[in-house]
Amino acid sequence: MEVLREARGQLAELTGMVAESVSSFEKTEEGWALEVEVLELERVPDTMSLMATYQVELDSEGQLTGYRRVRRYERGRSDSRRPGGR
Repeated sequence: MEVLREARGQLAELTGMVAESVSSFEKTEEGWALEVEVLELERVPDTMSLMATYQVELDSEGQLTGYRRVRRYERGRSDSRRPGGR
């Protein structure tokens, strides 16, 4: 759990955006791979706010080594991705 908290904090510090949740988390040979849901643009109503999914890579010590945005969507939209696809 500490790795997840640290990753969210590091991503927020680098991007200036609020990391709302971690949607996936797995151990890799190099460390950890996560997908983090981030609030990119707050709108009214909240269901129109822009969210994004970021892939985040951490080393074995839990330090962020890279990140990239892989998806952007409105908070109120359902996920249109097919299982196993991106």
